[in-house]
Amino acid sequence: MSDAATTPSTATKLVAEALGTFLLVFGAIGTALVAGEVVGVLGIALAFGLTILAGIYAWGPISGGHFNPAVTVGLAAAGRFAWKDAPGYIIAQIIGGALGTTLIVLIGLFGPEGWLTAAQDGGFASNGFGGASPGGFGLGAAIIAEILFTAIFVLIILGVTHPQRGTAGFAGIAIGLTLTLIHLASIPIDNTSVNPARSIATALYGGGEALLQLWVFLVFPIVGALVAGLLHRALFEPKGSVPPAPKEARVR
Repeated sequence: MSDAATTPSTATKLVAEALGTFLLVFGAIGTALVAGEVVGVLGIALAFGLTILAGIYAWGPISGGHFNPAVTVGLAAAGRFAWKDAPGYIIAQIIGGALGTTLIVLIGLFGPEGWLTAAQDGGFASNGFGGASPGGFGLGAAIIAEILFTAIFVLIILGVTHPQRGTAGFAGIAIGLTLTLIHLASIPIDNTSVNPARSIATALYGGGEALLQLWVFLVFPIVGALVAGLLHRALFEPKGSVPPAPKEARVR
């Protein structure tokens, strides 16, 4: 069988990215909004980790399983992904995430009286700082957290998915647990982004303050991802020899 017959088309890869991001947003943000009072921070963090783990094993072999614009940028900076393919992936991720929150809104329309209004008035699980921070943390804390946690996340992804040194078959578990840990540590700071598609998806329904603060959760996860990608390339890859991503669970 030829390589052309076994390699997914660009359209198939983009659909996989949209589906994975949809699963992440619909499952994890849905947990936060519908069951957050029951499961608490631990349950919400696990929802993010479990949805990304499921997405990696379901669609990672097709697209690489980025499901996050910051991951796409970080992989490109590390030489593991072509820059020319990044815009299509990012657009697909944003569409998938927006579809996730839109379906939550549609479910909310048929929910208990006042539930949807209360969810939107409460920011719809959007990221935020200052008065919009769950723990009252300011802009500086949000900036540092998004750069640092996104960089850690991308570095872990690059490490566990390395074609020679990576944990073949177990990368999805490591990535899911890392995302869970990141949420446990940073939900009180700014509701945890580390993913601009997730931030856009919730800000669409989170009201004026969420939209005004959205720029922080677009810019600084990307900064963190770039730092991680360049750092990994400089420290852990032989000069002039950057390996391609493997076909299975390449990334987040």
